[in-house]
Amino acid sequence: MHMLQKLAPDAVSKAAAALAGPAAALLSRRFVLAAMGGVGVGLMLGFAPAAEAAADAGTGAAFNPFVRVAPDGTVTVIIKHLDKGQGTATGLATLAADEMDADWSKVTTAFAPADAKYYGNALFGGAQGTGGSTSMAASYDVYRKAGAAARAMLVAAAARQWSVDPATVKVSNGMVSAGGRSAGFGALAEAAARETVPADPVLKAPSAFTLIGKEGVHRLDNVAKTTGAGIYTQDVKLPGMLVAVVAHPPRFGAKPKSFDGAAARAVKGVSDVVMVPQGVAVLATTTHAAIKGRDALKVEWDETAAETRSTADMIGEYRAALAKPGAPVESHGDVEKALAAPGVKLVEAEFEFPYLAHAAMEPMNAVAQLKDGGVIIWTGSQLPVADVPNAARTAGVAPEKVDIRSLWTGGSFGRRALASSDFVVEAVAIAKAHGKGVPVKLVWTREDDMKAGYYRPLYLHKVRAAVDASGKPVAWHHHVVGQSILSGTFFEPMMVKNGIDETSIEGTHGAYVVPNLKVELTTVKTGVPVLWWRSVGHTHTAYAVEVMMDQLARAAGQDPVAFRLAHATDERMKAVIRLAAEKAGWGGPLPAGRTRGIAAHRSFNTYVAEVVEITLADAGIKVERVVAAVDCGRIVNPDVVRAQVEGGIGFGLGAALHGAITLDKGAVEQANFDTYVPLRMSEMPKVEVHMVASDAAPTGIGEPGVPPLAPAVANAIFAATGRPVHSLPFAGQTFKPS
Repeated sequence: MHMLQKLAPDAVSKAAAALAGPAAALLSRRFVLAAMGGVGVGLMLGFAPAAEAAADAGTGAAFNPFVRVAPDGTVTVIIKHLDKGQGTATGLATLAADEMDADWSKVTTAFAPADAKYYGNALFGGAQGTGGSTSMAASYDVYRKAGAAARAMLVAAAARQWSVDPATVKVSNGMVSAGGRSAGFGALAEAAARETVPADPVLKAPSAFTLIGKEGVHRLDNVAKTTGAGIYTQDVKLPGMLVAVVAHPPRFGAKPKSFDGAAARAVKGVSDVVMVPQGVAVLATTTHAAIKGRDALKVEWDETAAETRSTADMIGEYRAALAKPGAPVESHGDVEKALAAPGVKLVEAEFEFPYLAHAAMEPMNAVAQLKDGGVIIWTGSQLPVADVPNAARTAGVAPEKVDIRSLWTGGSFGRRALASSDFVVEAVAIAKAHGKGVPVKLVWTREDDMKAGYYRPLYLHKVRAAVDASGKPVAWHHHVVGQSILSGTFFEPMMVKNGIDETSIEGTHGAYVVPNLKVELTTVKTGVPVLWWRSVGHTHTAYAVEVMMDQLARAAGQDPVAFRLAHATDERMKAVIRLAAEKAGWGGPLPAGRTRGIAAHRSFNTYVAEVVEITLADAGIKVERVVAAVDCGRIVNPDVVRAQVEGGIGFGLGAALHGAITLDKGAVEQANFDTYVPLRMSEMPKVEVHMVASDAAPTGIGEPGVPPLAPAVANAIFAATGRPVHSLPFAGQTFKPS
């Protein structure tokens, strides 16, 4: 049976409502219905359809939608947010386990089924999905209450069995005791699960935490990932399963017109060749045979609607758009008057940011099987609210007949959170076209992922800013040109206002006091498919703002740290700037040949400042050291926070040094890591992460380490050369110390 079906439906509904707390007010049925295209009401209001999914969701007695306890005392925490390596499973389990007073060595996790009623994201309006660094912010209270409720039920069961006052029952490290008697969680589980779920369970005071915020709490997935026991989509092997690879169009917007599959079918192991809307798929018994078969295909493409411009063509058009007024985003004061005032020092810059690939370790993949009037999908589902209706529509079944079984995922950086569910739909379409009812594993190669994927958009910025005679910023005019990520998706009605896509301009204003401000956006359309990329709009807006801040500081004759502290609008931002500067020894001596740079940025309600040290040589830039200061509210797992900031720094540095997707007559020029170069181990700097102790609500940490890195490096280059850097990546540019 499904894990939730062991509880009476009414009991589960009451448990879920009790755990939702104040966040329930944020739930929007309209959002979910819009996301599902008006279908899927049964999924939202009922249980996930597949009974056999219980095996993947842990065993034992269900206390509520988030906690199960097995007879041996194992506590399984059901994780409603996809863990793509960012540590979400450990973080959410920490919250529940601490409130339960569970034995951490007996805690494990399982991914939740697709069921928005119980596993929706309050910060997504109740839709089920992971992204925007929202997992901890949206679920902190939910998982604490789930754990506290389970603990109260264990106490009630023990008190009932032992005929003692519940107030005398103690719980510690997975054991319940009172009056000289004791029992493990497992011995009490069945009885405890029958107790009434408390409507408002008592939560611990922070001083009583044993796991939350503590060093040394190991990640629950460490061993499985180290030994290879963790199951990813690529590991799935099912009876009769075929592997599929797809010949995608060489240009975006093209479609398959016809194909000759004779040579492909002649390859040993190839079972079928089918045309689907996305291209031509070759199905075989092995990945190798499928790829060999694809190599032998002859496909004629219809490129009537294909994108045929090269990168240089697009940049020229974007630059022309910069010269014209954009749509108003934010405005106060009189910018033009302030910029033209006598005695001001004007700084102007045009910034250029390329398309970027997500390039996750695990390329896109999914297993799909049409069976018994439904469809089963094995994949890392980051956005079930989209994947369910899209799969249903493709398979021609009702949404409640879609069973998604989420697995560990080797990275995403936004790539798996797609409104169109591209690779999931592709897998289902191939399985349907094959028509034999067998499981089909769709495998994208690295080249598929690089050439046929989605990208962080290309952007150009133009900034004109000025300081007055006293060194204060008095004017800032900021114009952004780029594609909209949200237009044309189900997010558009809710997240694009007056033609302004927030993801294009987030982070452009508000960080510093500027009395005269004007921000504009010009949204352009191209045939290149675009998507959020780790830290979304902050990836380029932080760079433009923070590089300009260093240029303004120099124009004002002030130290970059002091300049930021004098004009930052937020005390929490000032605190991380001070902490990073202090720990980095800002203003102190440096080894010969090194220079420092700083940048600070707020994204996903988290504040991060980073100080870098670089050396310049004929071989290029070498980032030697990065000191980061982070305020992400209350810290759940210090080691996870540290790892995410370190990883964000590496991710951001790789993109800053090398990252660029370019087009030649509409075709992507990069194919693998030889041409889309990742950060090498030899390029990874020494990283120090310092966390601000805080009682504020927890905020995101998977992404905020990325935005400050590139501008901090650019500002170190500026300090060394006197030349500001206005385009990325740094590769191909020459920097000589002044």
